[in-house]
Amino acid sequence: MSYFVYILECSDKSLYTGITTDVKKRLDEHNTSEKGAKYTKARRPVKLIYFEESQDRSSASKREYEIKKLSRSKKLQLIQGY
Repeated sequence: MSYFVYILECSDKSLYTGITTDVKKRLDEHNTSEKGAKYTKARRPVKLIYFEESQDRSSASKREYEIKKLSRSKKLQLIQGY
């Protein structure tokens, strides 16, 4: 099973990073469901601006952590290179 690390842009222009096995379903959850993250619920609508595939949950979690540690400008550089 593939895992994906993704970055969302919230309505207030902040960035949210997460992992999932189904990017489209997770985006829908962030925008319409109670299953969306607490952070994004208050900042709807959100839009998908980046994702990358990982081999397994462990590598996806590690990559998510790496991305979350990046500054906003470094995240935007990552997105622009996408």
